[in-house]
Amino acid sequence: MFIPAAQSAYRTLRKTQPRVGLYYLFKNGYSSKVEYKPIRSVLVANRGEIAIRVFRACTELGIKSVAVYSEQDKMHMHRQKADESYMVGKGLPPVEAYLSIPEIIRVCKENDVDAVHPGYGFLSERSDFAQAVIDAGLRFIGPSPKVVQNMGDKVAARVAAIEAGVPIVPGTDGPVTSKEEALEFCRKHGLPVIFKAAYGGGGRGMRVVRKMEEVEENFERASSEAKSAFGNGAMFIEKFIERPRHIEVQLLGDKAGNVVHLYERDCSVQRRHQKVVEIAPAPRLPVEIRDKMTEAAVRLAKHVGYENAGTVEFLCDENCGNFYFIEVNARLQVEHTVTEEITGIDLVQSQIRIAEGMTLPELGYTQDKIQPRGYAIQCRVTVEDPANDFQPNTGRLEVFRSGEGMGIRLDSASAYAGAIISPYYDSLLVKVISHASDLQSSASKMNRALREFRIRGVKTNIPFLLNVLENQKFLHGVLDTYFIDEHPQLFKFKPSLNRAQKLLNYLGEVLVNGAQTPLATTLKPAIVTPHVPEVPLDLSPEALEREERGEAKVTEPPKGLREILVTKGPEAFAKEVRCQKNLLLMDTTFRDAHQSLLATRVRSHDLLKISPFVAHKFNNLYSLENWGGATFDVALRFLHECPWERLEEMRKRIPNIPFQMLLRGANAVGYTSYPDNVVYKFCELAVQTGMDIFRVFDSLNYLPNLILGMEAAGKAGGVVEAAISYTGDVGDPHRTKYDLKYYTNLADELVKAGTHVLCIKDMAGLLKPQSAKLLVSAIRDKHPDVPIHIHTHDTSGAGVACMLACAEAGADVVDVAVDSMSGMTSQPSMGAIVASLQGTELDTNIELSTVSEYSAYWEQTRTLYGPFECTTTMRSGNADVYLNEIPGGQYTNLQFQAFSLGLGDFFEDVKKAYRDANLLLGDIIKVTPSSKVVGDLAQFMVQNKLTADQVLEKAEELSFPKSVVEYLQGSIGIPHGGFPEPLRSRVLKDMPRIEGRPGEQLEPFDLDKLKKELKESHSCVTDRDVMSAALYPQVTNDFLVFRDRYGPVDKLDTRIFLTGPKVGEEFDVSLEKGKTLSVKALAVSADLKPNGIREVFFELNGQLRAVHILDKEAMKEIHIHPKANKANKNEVGAPMPGTVIDVRVNVGDKVEKGQPLVVLSAMKMEMVVQAPKAGVVKKLEIANGTKLEGDDLILIIE
Repeated sequence: MFIPAAQSAYRTLRKTQPRVGLYYLFKNGYSSKVEYKPIRSVLVANRGEIAIRVFRACTELGIKSVAVYSEQDKMHMHRQKADESYMVGKGLPPVEAYLSIPEIIRVCKENDVDAVHPGYGFLSERSDFAQAVIDAGLRFIGPSPKVVQNMGDKVAARVAAIEAGVPIVPGTDGPVTSKEEALEFCRKHGLPVIFKAAYGGGGRGMRVVRKMEEVEENFERASSEAKSAFGNGAMFIEKFIERPRHIEVQLLGDKAGNVVHLYERDCSVQRRHQKVVEIAPAPRLPVEIRDKMTEAAVRLAKHVGYENAGTVEFLCDENCGNFYFIEVNARLQVEHTVTEEITGIDLVQSQIRIAEGMTLPELGYTQDKIQPRGYAIQCRVTVEDPANDFQPNTGRLEVFRSGEGMGIRLDSASAYAGAIISPYYDSLLVKVISHASDLQSSASKMNRALREFRIRGVKTNIPFLLNVLENQKFLHGVLDTYFIDEHPQLFKFKPSLNRAQKLLNYLGEVLVNGAQTPLATTLKPAIVTPHVPEVPLDLSPEALEREERGEAKVTEPPKGLREILVTKGPEAFAKEVRCQKNLLLMDTTFRDAHQSLLATRVRSHDLLKISPFVAHKFNNLYSLENWGGATFDVALRFLHECPWERLEEMRKRIPNIPFQMLLRGANAVGYTSYPDNVVYKFCELAVQTGMDIFRVFDSLNYLPNLILGMEAAGKAGGVVEAAISYTGDVGDPHRTKYDLKYYTNLADELVKAGTHVLCIKDMAGLLKPQSAKLLVSAIRDKHPDVPIHIHTHDTSGAGVACMLACAEAGADVVDVAVDSMSGMTSQPSMGAIVASLQGTELDTNIELSTVSEYSAYWEQTRTLYGPFECTTTMRSGNADVYLNEIPGGQYTNLQFQAFSLGLGDFFEDVKKAYRDANLLLGDIIKVTPSSKVVGDLAQFMVQNKLTADQVLEKAEELSFPKSVVEYLQGSIGIPHGGFPEPLRSRVLKDMPRIEGRPGEQLEPFDLDKLKKELKESHSCVTDRDVMSAALYPQVTNDFLVFRDRYGPVDKLDTRIFLTGPKVGEEFDVSLEKGKTLSVKALAVSADLKPNGIREVFFELNGQLRAVHILDKEAMKEIHIHPKANKANKNEVGAPMPGTVIDVRVNVGDKVEKGQPLVVLSAMKMEMVVQAPKAGVVKKLEIANGTKLEGDDLILIIE
């Protein structure tokens, strides 16, 4: 063997052009005279990684390298790695360019090339190519043309194997070119059989057939693939051996008749007969079988006069007792790398040296000197989607970072950021080779290296490879060609998060196309970073000792009321609340405050920042209201974040304070009635995710709806806080519909139904101090042991006074919001309540300075939400709420809606109409969703300039808002006092009416079916997603699509999320604890690509990144092939990028489910697109030759 020190001497020897005659006497076609003639230049008639592999060997030997490339490969790396490169096949299809023998010979002769290396694939096994090279006076680096021809001819190879005494498998005597011949063989010999390309290998044109009715279709597809890949569609058919191992022996032969083997490789891990993982040497192969197999391979090679590198492939039966010859690969193979690793022999250099005339003994390659060392594994990283039946994936490599380190080798070509993966060639991206002392260690190195890879822009098979490498059978070498098929767990992938690149796509989208959530006003988010007050850290000796004993970490917040709830249950919790002498507070800042002031738009990002401070400083709160109500819908619809994740993350940061949510009774967190099982399951999941207290209300105080919500919350293990929704004025003797007796009777019913806490929910802020005292005192007298909780809004400005009056009358808990998020339509000021009660029996025991720190954070944070700021349209509170009775949470939304509908100047009219609408509808309780009914009717009246009398008069001819009609039908329950007549009869006429509780008439919801449907469209679906979809089907589907495309946008700072970064701005994105991205927005390209794309450049963690964003404005003027809507089952999209080669249906044709519609070709693989359902073809968007991207619309079936 040559050693590095001899390289310079070897190059000098090459330059002297010696002619050394070596005489041998051998039969079998070997030359009796071997002449050494150095090679000065080598052309590689190939592309990609194998071309580069040969170029590197040439460089190491001091030989000039020459590349050829197709038009489509002009930007490919292999041509840049060569010393010289020349285009071939101009005007030809991509594959045919590399099959153009005359052009390749011309390039050789015009550029003083000495020898040609064929690589693998393309022309590597074409004897006419080898002959043409020799006829042109060049050297072919490979076997002789005669050997290439005979070994490429499956029949001749079988004859040779028989003559050499090598076992064979039954098969056809010659190539088969028609499906009729294929059928005849199958009928004669029986199934299963395997179709194999007669003039090529690599798994192309290969099919296993087990059913007679599949013979014709599979033969045509296999033949077509073979013709595309090798220029000849002839097939070879042989009996298929079940459960074999695929073992191949690597050989080297010289011109003097010497042949050695370099041991074997196990290639049993295959998919579609394509090798995926190769191992050398073959694990668990008995030594006696190895010896027989290698001896048989050498014997066959000598029999046919084989020279240069080649491989003899065998099938070894499941007991490893018998082996059968398959074929000879008269070329270098993709997996030659593992043999190089275990033997230390450079096969490509050896090929060149043998072609020069050197003998194996001269190279030091005698059998006794070739010994395997350790185990090597090769994984072929391909651009295929293993979760989608390994469909080829094309596109642009947005990110490429490889795995490296000791024992790892990479062979690749165009694997770099920015590279374009085309559909014209093989899907191989990079070969990763590991080498270690044993199989497990080698697998461990491979596993580590693959996990270091970061490939974005295209999907790869790395998740699948990792599953293979962790499979216990693989690690112990228990393999056969059924390994993949019989291990379905290999296809259970942990989805790649790809968070950074997805976030860059989102930022690019905002920079090119504007905000991705509707902005309510023109006010911009402030450029400010809110100061988060410091969380105290107890490092006292006592605290450190407690941590040492495992009792509590020094970072843990002090205990709160939640400890009693968790350890003793809801009843004990309620009892403890009632026993408290001081006034307890619920903080609404995390929910109702921003719902009322900022259109519910406050994001998890800002809530979580302040959460640890709240946990440490407000541990004596009754609860923190942070979920439910409108937050659920808005989080999904507008903030593009998961409400369940918000709850879960807040619980991690605030383990000590009870969480409280608003549950709309039988409506859960939606706007309509749901089947009972949905409400029960929702409450169950809420408790599991971290919810404690359920404030259960009904928008009409309709008891059956209320009780259902109470039962669902109670069964889930939550604290039931049943709410009486308040309207009217119990202190006004003229307001008789909702008098004191109405409320006390309702309280009796709720206590009887088992509520743990009783809530008075004054959603419009209508309670006046004296009326509040009257109501609270009356309920306290009747129910002395039940905690009373008061909720109000400060719309009138009397909120603080009212809450103090309630406290004096016996209320246990009142709702407040931190000062900077209080007042107007929000809750009364926390600081004002705290200060007012300091030094009294009702002292809240909260430090005013702590409230001030908390308020300062929210004062700054609120400026980030300028586009949703209620003060844009509302300058102060207004006591006219006592007249119009608009709920606080609705007041600002109604105002925004009025402005968006062009009624901004008429908002006073809207407020008056709201009162009239309420009376028209029967003077009802007004809270979501009943408040929406009143609001919709009010805006309808203002838009159409209708008075209340006109509405009643024209009711039969008016087209009322949908919400009004559904309310009158009874879809949200029955109002106190019944429905208004004659309005109801006039509006509904003969429409159906719902009697009783709406949900009672609904069939149980099939959540399992919904989950299955969601999984068909989305890669990662949880039970939480299923529940979200049960409540908000379309909103959830849109959210899941958005999340899959853009990632965790909730991690972005709010200003960045809403309006994007400024060019040149640097900012951090914290993905999770200990993982932070550093991002800088660099530029947005001014030039628009022909397909409507703009390139946006970023710097991510110091590395340049670019994303391609479709300019939606520019797109209006450019025709772009439509995409299939995944949510629409009628639309059939391209399962992979490729070219349409066969359209089998026309518009108007009836098709059955599973019927072939179209055949696509990409990366030398053909795929039949089948009908996903039965129906009629309504529209065809393609024709033969149409080039498609993934998910491009093919046709529509109805």
